[in-house]
Amino acid sequence: MSEIVAAVRPAQPEDLDGVVACSAALFAEDAGTRDPSLNLGWPREHGPARFAAALDDPARLVLVADDGGRIVGHLTGSLSGPTAMRPVPVATLGSMYVHPDHRRRGVGARLVAEFRSWARERGARYAGVTAYASNDAAVRFYRRHGFADRSTVLETAL
Repeated sequence: MSEIVAAVRPAQPEDLDGVVACSAALFAEDAGTRDPSLNLGWPREHGPARFAAALDDPARLVLVADDGGRIVGHLTGSLSGPTAMRPVPVATLGSMYVHPDHRRRGVGARLVAEFRSWARERGARYAGVTAYASNDAAVRFYRRHGFADRSTVLETAL
């Protein structure tokens, strides 16, 4: 497959509709099939305000993959720490989505590379990401990009 050239860059206010659309697609495709407790309407109901606030927050990152003016992917990240318990800054990759027709063409890899660079430039010593255990493709992707299992979260319905 040929690589699609999508520019990876920080999101701007005019990109918010595309970021919300990507987030809604992520919720529908990933959480919608794996987590019945999640509000699948969250991206459209709360995403615009949440992502807009992140654009002006130096501890948060919103990246987009822009293919000729069409937002075909996004990544959100944040910084935390240091704290007394964990005395080093840590970056968290909050969410990432790449439109299906742009997958396996380097877009996700570029989003993650930009996130890692952003985190290092801000002093983060570690980066983490959470993926559903049943999302084998996501787990393989993150492992290929240097993330390793550190903990397991177990849940039960009540």
